[in-house]
Amino acid sequence: MATSTAVSIDGTNLTLPLVYAVACDGARVRLDDEVRARVRAARDLVERVVRDDQRVYGVTTGFGRLKNVKIAPKDALELQLNLVRSHAAGTGDPLAADATRASMLLRAHSLARGNSGVRVEIIELLLEMLNCGVVPVIPSQGSVGSSGDLAPLAHMALVMVGEGEAWHAGQRTSGAKALDAARLRPLSLSYKEGISLINGTQVMTAIGALSVVRAKNLCKAADIAGAMSLESFLGSVAACDERLNGLRPHPGQARVSANVRRLVRDSAVVASHEGCDRVQDPYSFRCIPVVHGAVRDTLRFVANAVHVEMNSVTDNPIAFPEDGEFVGGGNFHGEPIALAMDYLAIALTELGSISERRSYKLLEGAEGLPPFLTAHHGLCNGFMLAQYTAAALVSESKVLAHPASVDSIPTSAGQEDHNSMGTIAARKCAAVLENIERVVAIELLEAAQALDFRSPLGFGEGTAIAHAALRERVPHLDRDRELSSDIASARDFIRSGELVRAVEARLGEL
Repeated sequence: MATSTAVSIDGTNLTLPLVYAVACDGARVRLDDEVRARVRAARDLVERVVRDDQRVYGVTTGFGRLKNVKIAPKDALELQLNLVRSHAAGTGDPLAADATRASMLLRAHSLARGNSGVRVEIIELLLEMLNCGVVPVIPSQGSVGSSGDLAPLAHMALVMVGEGEAWHAGQRTSGAKALDAARLRPLSLSYKEGISLINGTQVMTAIGALSVVRAKNLCKAADIAGAMSLESFLGSVAACDERLNGLRPHPGQARVSANVRRLVRDSAVVASHEGCDRVQDPYSFRCIPVVHGAVRDTLRFVANAVHVEMNSVTDNPIAFPEDGEFVGGGNFHGEPIALAMDYLAIALTELGSISERRSYKLLEGAEGLPPFLTAHHGLCNGFMLAQYTAAALVSESKVLAHPASVDSIPTSAGQEDHNSMGTIAARKCAAVLENIERVVAIELLEAAQALDFRSPLGFGEGTAIAHAALRERVPHLDRDRELSSDIASARDFIRSGELVRAVEARLGEL
């Protein structure tokens, strides 16, 4: 499954494209040689603490409300295995394989920073599992987002000790069998390694990282679909005037208005109605730069939050070997990702909402277009029900856009009295993203159909490329047929990045 691309991690150098390359494209990963000394220094501190029978949370004490229970050195190893077993209490459908792989990468990357106190072998096993295609089965539900993603990460750690379940070579099997099939040996956990493996925000951050990459592509696809809709609706490009948008200098608004201008450049369809008596277009067309631009600006904020988080140490307690100290804190709390994921879910819902409104307007039979975009209206229903589907997806997304981060339920007998619900926020955001990809796919289908009725007039420089590329996959709807397969094809065309790549090959980056 792995590609020839190799990613070297050092605890500070991950980017969103690198995470995507490992999680989705199977890029191989290795540990940077320079970090090994840092990792060993923190490990030496852990072993010294145990040898000296010092009281350090999670190393020689219990966890959560049991923090005051002193653990004897002879029991400190059993403590770590008990922690992983007891915390593997997740439920629900498993995380997608790409999200799990991203979680593994992020967990290894954080440990590589050299502040967690694990052995180098722990990090290497995680990377070997990634490279050999051993993917733990991680139930998607059960994390409250503090102390990090305890339950999901515990299921990951179980496989490392030869327990739990994993996928390997397409088969779901026991963790022990998956490791054996990959010729890997399970490890016995040593001091602090259990808590270091499960105490962190890697699952919510992994889901968020993959969502950000896909959302960036979706924003570009929405600009393309929106430009095609504007063109086919005989809308005005005036709202994308550089002077106009320069008076409200949000970066996203400037970028989107420039994109639409480039996409419809040299369009004979646009030129055909210059000087017409329509004063202004509906908001869903006129406000494309404003709404799409605001979504892009939101995405920029979220991408930064995710980038910082995936290069952070979110363990507890944290080792500072240079000072010979452990410091307990709250780096495991998922609030930065919880808020960011809720924000992105809201923004993507708005992207879908305005897209659906354009789809609706294209079906009204206005501006010379036939009702429901079928020449045989009455006998045929055209895209009538595709708009129903878009409306349902947008409505569902509005429900999912309710923020998870405003909720908190105390855990661990009140010791952990404020939780982020960040993993719920990330999962909801991913569900919204799935919905809105389909909503934009429906607009793309309708806009292409509407442009068909504008022939033989020539289309814009970018919209012509998008139209032709879509028509290679989905033919014009002449008579009624099952539309679900068309929607699936258009959605795959968007999600794969093929639509954006085809247009950017001519116009440059959108």
